[in-house]
Amino acid sequence: MPNKLLILGILSFFYCFLLPAQDKNDENAIEAPSIIETDTITNPNSSVDIDALAPARAAFYSAILPGLGQAYNKKYWKIPIVYAALGTGVYFFVTNQKEYNRYRDAYKSRLAGFKNDEFYFDVEGNILETPRITTKNLERAQEVFRKNKDLSLLISVGIYALNIIDANVDAHLLQYNVDENLSLAPHYKFNEIDATSNLGLTLNFKF
Repeated sequence: MPNKLLILGILSFFYCFLLPAQDKNDENAIEAPSIIETDTITNPNSSVDIDALAPARAAFYSAILPGLGQAYNKKYWKIPIVYAALGTGVYFFVTNQKEYNRYRDAYKSRLAGFKNDEFYFDVEGNILETPRITTKNLERAQEVFRKNKDLSLLISVGIYALNIIDANVDAHLLQYNVDENLSLAPHYKFNEIDATSNLGLTLNFKF
């Protein structure tokens, strides 16, 4: 019996020390935050609606009708430039095609044995004994105008392709966030110690 009382007393003694420790652990558990907050990066341009299909749509419009994609992007000032460039390319193509046909017809007439092509006459319409342009020069002229015609066609096709690319890139840039937080500026610094100067670019990005 005395042993049981001794054991009960020892257990009661340790239990008194465990209660404060348990209470302290419970307080720490209560004070621990249930939600951990983390920093988030906000988009300053979040008010702008992003349309992923806008670039493809603008390119499609310009492919159907040059300048229509620029109108879709509200870049109306580019439309006259597109048509002026295309018109210039088409003008030179048509002009070189006409000149090529002139010299080709005269050359074919010479090969057939005729002497009645336009180069056998002067500016007043009088027939000449010798043509103003020889048969050899007619052949060379055809080569020159054929090359110019092909080059004009190639340039016209390139301008048409640039019209599509421009509309696509503009549609991308209209949805691109550009602000003062990102800047690229040149800098110049003179070192007074060794009398040297440093020139470079500085990239600044503000969070």
